[in-house]
Amino acid sequence: MTSAWLETILRMGAAVLAGGLIGWDRQVGGRPAGLRTHMMVGLGAALIVSIPLSAGLADTSHVVQGVATGIGFLCAGDILHQVRDGHERVKGLTSAAALWVTAALGVVAATGAWRHLVVGTVGTLLILVAMKPIERRLMKDHEGAVDSSPQG
Repeated sequence: MTSAWLETILRMGAAVLAGGLIGWDRQVGGRPAGLRTHMMVGLGAALIVSIPLSAGLADTSHVVQGVATGIGFLCAGDILHQVRDGHERVKGLTSAAALWVTAALGVVAATGAWRHLVVGTVGTLLILVAMKPIERRLMKDHEGAVDSSPQG
């Protein structure tokens, strides 16, 4: 196996791994887009970007822009607008954002920017996992403040 094959496997595998880590968090939380979806988005973005890179094209910015735009359509399908008991709610924004970041990580993996891939993946997981209890606490405090007001 040549070094080009190994490099391609490493880059595509890294995109799948990054997507899998993020997707696992979403899957465990019972979110709409889970493990396999995130893995596919990471791999798909990496594959799309790897073509002009392997062809030796100097400017891949249009391809990257296409990935960012295309993933936006997939993310839009993940967002639901609901009205229950007279209250409007939007669900799926965090899952859509996670998909969008996963696509970006796939692009990064395809370029071999390993530090960016690690920092982006760890940062995303910190936001999704570590911020959840903080967000719940803030929302609970906010709801208590709203409920205790005279208008309430």
